[in-house]
Amino acid sequence: MSLCKRGGIWWISVVAPNGERIRRTAGTASKALAQEYHDRVKSELWRISKLGEKPRRTWNEAAVRWLKESGHKATIEQDKSHLRWLDQFLGGKYLDTISRSLIDRVTDAKLARGVTHATVNRPLELVRAILRKCVNDWEWLDRAPHVRMLKEPTRRVRFLSRAEAQGLLAELPEHLAAMAAFSLATGLRRANVTGLQWTQVDLVRRLAWIHPDQAKARKAIAVPLNAEAAVIIRSRIGNHPTHVFSFRGTPIRQVSTKAWYQALQRAGIENFRWHDLRHTWASWHVQNGTPLSALQELGGWESPEMVRRYAHFSAEHLAPYADRLCALRPVDSKILGTI
Repeated sequence: MSLCKRGGIWWISVVAPNGERIRRTAGTASKALAQEYHDRVKSELWRISKLGEKPRRTWNEAAVRWLKESGHKATIEQDKSHLRWLDQFLGGKYLDTISRSLIDRVTDAKLARGVTHATVNRPLELVRAILRKCVNDWEWLDRAPHVRMLKEPTRRVRFLSRAEAQGLLAELPEHLAAMAAFSLATGLRRANVTGLQWTQVDLVRRLAWIHPDQAKARKAIAVPLNAEAAVIIRSRIGNHPTHVFSFRGTPIRQVSTKAWYQALQRAGIENFRWHDLRHTWASWHVQNGTPLSALQELGGWESPEMVRRYAHFSAEHLAPYADRLCALRPVDSKILGTI
């Protein structure tokens, strides 16, 4: 039977030229429209089989394949969240009908929520990546529409001075203070600190390690423990059988709590996130002469570009070039004496 009705909606049943039976919802309560959809699908299947045309794929098929192939990504949960939101615009659409104007409607809908350009760009980047896969890897499309990104302002690196950091640690409750101090000593990301287990620590060698499946770049990270980090870890011995950091016998999962924000307020620190502890650690390293290549390895960054944001904190290697200008003209000794 080529048409059948279920719950008020018509479904079609088509036998492809290769003998495969395909059943789909027509998405309509009209029998005439369902019959038209049936005939169109049957025609497309014939053209695919006999003329070698590419089958028309939907956005949903592309999204499912993307999730299947990207399950290893550290940001896969974010992708799922973006895809759920995008479904209201792209769900059920054939890939060859996704146009620049449709993508612009997605952009406008996100902007209407009053979010930043960066927040708008994250789902747009996912759309662009999936459509490029459809063209370059899966060969589901001959070409993809251009996905225009909004310009994001270049943000300054937010970091604390030594005095500000000490002030914040003094205001935090003991369990959060220990984790924040450990983050400032190692530069580890929040999830790597909360998830750190005793099996990942060797106090004799003063070394910790992050397994590939725990790292954002999916590469193992060796974490040398300086004296401060080692002292913090020793202070946690006996608190929990598996996790280094715990609170009242339970591993800590969340750090950006009410206690965190209240401590920031009492310390007089504004516009500061937990992740900025990592920025602070990196900034302190560069200010103390750590080469960017070493910082990249210490921080587990995937590419040199990720650490160049901290390059301006160290300019000692440029000083000899700046001094060359002094040889171009005489400098008054009286002026030098006031410097």
